[in-house]
Amino acid sequence: MRTNLSINSRRLWDSLMETAKFGGTERGGIRRLALSDEDRKVRDWFKAQCEALGCTVRADEVGNMFAMRPGRNNDLPPIAMGSHLDTQPTGGKFDGILGVLGGLEVMRTLHEQDYETNAPIEIVNWTNEEGSRFAPAMMASGVFAGVLTREHAYQQTDREGVTFLEELERIGYRGPMKAGDHTFSAMFELHIEQGPILEDEKKLIGIVTGVQGMRWYEISVTGVDAHTGATPMYLRKNALVGAARMIEAVDAIGQKHQPGVATVGLIENKPNSRNVVPGEVFFTVDLRHPDDDALDIMEAELRAALKTSLPPLQLNYEEKRIWSSPSVKFAPELIDCVRRAAVKSDFGMRDMVSGAGHDAAYIARVAPTTMIFVPCEGGLSHNEAESTSMDECAAGAQVLLDAVLAYDEILASEARK
Repeated sequence: MRTNLSINSRRLWDSLMETAKFGGTERGGIRRLALSDEDRKVRDWFKAQCEALGCTVRADEVGNMFAMRPGRNNDLPPIAMGSHLDTQPTGGKFDGILGVLGGLEVMRTLHEQDYETNAPIEIVNWTNEEGSRFAPAMMASGVFAGVLTREHAYQQTDREGVTFLEELERIGYRGPMKAGDHTFSAMFELHIEQGPILEDEKKLIGIVTGVQGMRWYEISVTGVDAHTGATPMYLRKNALVGAARMIEAVDAIGQKHQPGVATVGLIENKPNSRNVVPGEVFFTVDLRHPDDDALDIMEAELRAALKTSLPPLQLNYEEKRIWSSPSVKFAPELIDCVRRAAVKSDFGMRDMVSGAGHDAAYIARVAPTTMIFVPCEGGLSHNEAESTSMDECAAGAQVLLDAVLAYDEILASEARK
């Protein structure tokens, strides 16, 4: 059986640049929020590309897309490759997208070489991975894995009050399949690192052994709107001052518990008028750590800071944890396939734990899963300036192809026993 297949680096790069037009921004990034018109357009493009290769493309009830190419033994669950096509409001061309289009390039390579795998091969586009429009992140892969319910996903609203279900139906991607109704033999997710380590160490491939735990919180602080000129300082109930102290407290928690991190990333100040003392502030907190016990401590310190910082300012607050994703360890047999694939191409590599959340973290609960990282310039992601090179993208896709074929051989060998 041939094992020297090579992906087409120019074709992969051209596809990345073509899809960047769907929601492309003036600064060279992408604004393609989940279930938006731009998301629908890139989904339609992806579906057409896969069908041109003879793949069967289906969607499930939360909009996850599955493009399957048959193998010799279609009784086996497919080997999946995938990530997501939605972006942050000021996102880049590669975050998530590389994983889907890298999978498409693998499929194109198999198709043009008329290469028949043992197991079926499938590309997956997971819905609403970013969580920037509908919280939480990794929503539809969470439903697929049974971590979240379909009803929970359907009821989530964006900041304008539009529900996930309304938008899913509006763009025409609410499919008939029940989420999680079919299984995978394995899943590989190719992704940019979203951090600076590979670039700093001049390594092409990150062999991802797991994902750190993460938790999201929403906090509302309530004081009293008041006139800035007529209200003495000592009589104010300034919600923004309370939020500012909490932002400092959150940063201190992250500094204290490194390699953990703690971030306030979204803040809404009301009434947001220059001559009104702010009476209400809404903000989010994102806590992450590779050790779940350490994450428990960080959470306890967050709640303690709320109790000690806000009541002395005569402020009330509501705090809600809206998402929790425990730390994940990936499948050793798949990690070994990635390692062998990197060695085969003589790519520099290093083991690493992902600091960012990915759909693979949820899929690891229901199927053997791992990830492949490639560098991104300056470690920059969730940013319009996000960048990587054609050669780096190609290296990741080549490792993806060879790792998938290596695991397919394992499945074939097990079937012969």
